[in-house]
Amino acid sequence: MTLIDVIVSDITPETPTVKSITLVKADGSPLGPYLPGAHIDVEGPTAITRQYSLCSTPDAPDSFVFAVKKEANSRGGSAALHELSVGDTLRISTPRNLIAIAEEAQHHVLVAAGIGITPMLSMARYMDVHGISFELHYFARTESEAAFLPLLKDRCPDKLHQHLGVTREAQEHVLKDELAELPPHTHIYTCGPAGFMDKVFAVAREHVSPDAIHLENFHASEQPDASANAAFEVELDGETYRIPADKSIVEVLQDNGCDVDTSCQEGICGTCIMQVLEGSPEHRDNVLTRAEKESGEVMAVCVSRTRGQRLVLDYY
Repeated sequence: MTLIDVIVSDITPETPTVKSITLVKADGSPLGPYLPGAHIDVEGPTAITRQYSLCSTPDAPDSFVFAVKKEANSRGGSAALHELSVGDTLRISTPRNLIAIAEEAQHHVLVAAGIGITPMLSMARYMDVHGISFELHYFARTESEAAFLPLLKDRCPDKLHQHLGVTREAQEHVLKDELAELPPHTHIYTCGPAGFMDKVFAVAREHVSPDAIHLENFHASEQPDASANAAFEVELDGETYRIPADKSIVEVLQDNGCDVDTSCQEGICGTCIMQVLEGSPEHRDNVLTRAEKESGEVMAVCVSRTRGQRLVLDYY
């Protein structure tokens, strides 16, 4: 994947643990616009690449803004980004979308928890400016820990529903109340901790079809030990490759000179998605939608394998 050099032009503390970082090109040429809900790969000072949702105004072309929460158990990614200074250089990918505004929907419900507000923020800002019907439900432990809450109160107070201090046990009850009466043709979007999104999905599917529920997830699924894997074959462009139990599809394909892009190597960014022409994928990613997984037509080849003995793949 091609990365471009950008410069940190501004850093703003949003909460005690969250900073927003503004990026521009050195020559002043535009970075955007981008589609609401998009994310970028960010290669930090320690050469660790992570995915971050853009939370600036999608229509603004001059700069990108993303937010980073400093994790207590950071492996170097978020901690290093919190040490950045204005003028530092980073490398980023072009924006891409795993979650986007559904054009067929007539009303949109955004549900965010914690740092999951970031993709919801860009979508809310876009829909507010363009007169699209939406509401935003924001769950956070306290007001001081709710990043961008002052901005949301200022820009779209009538669309904002704050849920501060709601315990995990009470979240499902609040969600049931808030999603009980939805207008026709509503789509629901959510981002936050995995357990929270599971609750949103479970409640939402009581009122809308699974295809109308959209999740943004940057947490990798726990992978089984390689000892539980079996070897199999993959065909690509007429060539057949053996995938051993201790290697992923993408590792073998890249080792053999195949041009397959990767980024996270954890099944959360969508860079390595390929088409499945034959065979039955065993999905182990956290990026494809339920509908995409059930179709069996695409797979994330950095982590997923097969339920059979052979796959025929093509570039996506």
